[in-house]
Amino acid sequence: MDFYYNEQKPQRVLILAADTGEYDASASVDEMKELIKTAGGETVGVIIQQLTSVNAVSFLGTGKIAEAAEFVRDNDIDLAVCDGELTPTQQRVLSDALKTDVIDRTVLILDIFALNARTNEGKLQVELAQLKYSLPRLSGKGKSMSRLGGGIGTRGPGETKLESDRRHVRRRIHALEEQLSSLETRRRRRRARRKKDGVITAALVGYTNVGKSTLLNTLTDSEVLVENKLFATLDPTSRALKLPDGREIMLIDTVGFISRLPHFLVEAFKSTLEEATDADLLIVMCDASDPDCEDKLDITLEVLKELCAEEKPIVTVYNKCDVAHNFTAPYSKNTVRISAKNGVGIPNLLECICTALPDRRRRVQLLIPYSQGALEAKLRGSGRLFGEEYRGDGIYMDIELSFDDAKNITEYIITR
Repeated sequence: MDFYYNEQKPQRVLILAADTGEYDASASVDEMKELIKTAGGETVGVIIQQLTSVNAVSFLGTGKIAEAAEFVRDNDIDLAVCDGELTPTQQRVLSDALKTDVIDRTVLILDIFALNARTNEGKLQVELAQLKYSLPRLSGKGKSMSRLGGGIGTRGPGETKLESDRRHVRRRIHALEEQLSSLETRRRRRRARRKKDGVITAALVGYTNVGKSTLLNTLTDSEVLVENKLFATLDPTSRALKLPDGREIMLIDTVGFISRLPHFLVEAFKSTLEEATDADLLIVMCDASDPDCEDKLDITLEVLKELCAEEKPIVTVYNKCDVAHNFTAPYSKNTVRISAKNGVGIPNLLECICTALPDRRRRVQLLIPYSQGALEAKLRGSGRLFGEEYRGDGIYMDIELSFDDAKNITEYIITR
């Protein structure tokens, strides 16, 4: 469903936030403003309440809710967005008190995902995530679930799916999981084929909107969609890149991260994120012009840890250095400063990638005795064969192998 516009004007949004000290509420609200802008809305006001913990029934206290209701009435607010995850009760109480639609941070992110999903797999992943979020909220939603007039938080599978009974939703979830499992199997086979063919991969990872797609375009002379919006890239994109040392690698652009990304969203997009976990090198990008650059770098590393990818070789890239005044990047042999847009620092980045990439493959010529037929079959299955010849004294193979495989058969190598 498209965004709701009133006379070509974006939805007017009020942000509600509870500052419990668990995270930086001010930075989180700034992030919410960017999310709302990306979703096509306009943040008109912000109400933050300092609390020991959120109100289990109404999210905020009664005084702040009364203040919010007055603000909604006086400023023609179309939608209130809570910076947190609401229970069905909290959503109903707030909606009744404010006399306007109310959604939470998770629904907002899902809405943006629905907007930006372009491939079949991406759309399936979004629908699955939305249904999993909605399933425990179906009971007793009544009026708060109605989708009158459309607007932010209404894209994706749509009203009929989200308001259907639990049994129907569970059947749909099961069907989506089967479709995604089939797509994931194909993706896994492609990755296995790349490994067998000796293809080296590097994944661009980082907070959303740090310039990953711009860097992909700059390095590979591509025309991948670049927008100054959060989650503009949702589906992985791959391009070939030739390095200064002559090696050719596959560079993969991935979905961006964000703070407090719900775990079920990470799970829903796991097959897409596995492009990062399976890569030989991670290029972790940061926006050097962002005051919260280091905090967002930490968030990125936390997500990588959750994906069990933190042990991969990493090159840290501080992008947008051309507009990052007085910024000093921490010194490290695998850290570079660049401007992907203007090409500043790109030669240094390429050299850094060459240094950090593991040299995983080795081309060798072998003479395998006929008595070792099982070994010959195993090598054919795991290596990239360039030539083979049956000779009087054995089987000659010209083959590219992993360093580990080559190391274990040194007695059969005839040309090093």
